[in-house]
Amino acid sequence: MFGNSNKPRVSVFRSNKEIYVQIINDLYGTTLVSSSSKEKKFHKYKKNKTELAYEVGRLLGNKAKKLNIQKLVFDKGKYLYHGRIKSLADGIREIGLKF
Repeated sequence: MFGNSNKPRVSVFRSNKEIYVQIINDLYGTTLVSSSSKEKKFHKYKKNKTELAYEVGRLLGNKAKKLNIQKLVFDKGKYLYHGRIKSLADGIREIGLKF
């Protein structure tokens, strides 16, 4: 997986309790936008981890829209595409970004 200026890479890390996601431009090695379930906004949520991952995806999508990012490359890493990873991707897609 490799992201560039036109299609940056979405990198996902999932721990047992939290989920972290960032949008990276690999040409310059910079993180453009990041989000995680540890942000203060999500402390009040009484949702399960899958629903929380969906909200993190929506938040990341909104941040990316503000930077005028429309297309992405989704790097799920070693994780299977189901559960929290799928929910995260669905949250990003709902905002209107394309993989």
